[in-house]
Amino acid sequence: MSSTPDSPNESLKGQFLVAGKQLRDPNFFRSVVLMVEHSDSGSMGLVVNRPSNVSVARALSGHYELPENDELVYVGGPVEPSALFVLHSAGEFEENHSDVVPGIFVGSSPEVFERVIARVVDDTDELLFRIFAGCAGWAPGQLEDELSGGDWHLLPAEACEILPQDPYALWDELVGRIQATNRTVPPSPGNPEWN
Repeated sequence: MSSTPDSPNESLKGQFLVAGKQLRDPNFFRSVVLMVEHSDSGSMGLVVNRPSNVSVARALSGHYELPENDELVYVGGPVEPSALFVLHSAGEFEENHSDVVPGIFVGSSPEVFERVIARVVDDTDELLFRIFAGCAGWAPGQLEDELSGGDWHLLPAEACEILPQDPYALWDELVGRIQATNRTVPPSPGNPEWN
């Protein structure tokens, strides 16, 4: 695990950015961001541990007839809050089969979004998906500066953690993993009576 890319050309696609404890920006406090794009022209990611209070069925009601269930739209970040993105496990919908991590793809067009939703409505199989409103974005070099400043920690993303059952526990779990492998990250203070 490294805190910054080893070289300027090393892509962070497929990595988690785990917010450092000192990062107080309300858009990213205790957040976990899945990096979807990272290049010389900038970076884009989706916050994967911040559900909204809006159901997917309600958010898409003007476009699709979806059964009401407990699936929520996630707040993907502060950039383009009205734009919708979909992470999904249906690689056959992606022409170039470029996954973010093995088995997880980001919807790259309205057609893919529509096909994922149609498959959810048909309920023919266990398609994994999550809808995000907005994204996180960085100008060229901005993310590298934030990484150098210790605002973020990098971890390889795993498919099972991208769409967690309990998104509220994900940041704590990943910070625990970082602390276990990197002794320079101080543990959270425990109960002072335990000393």
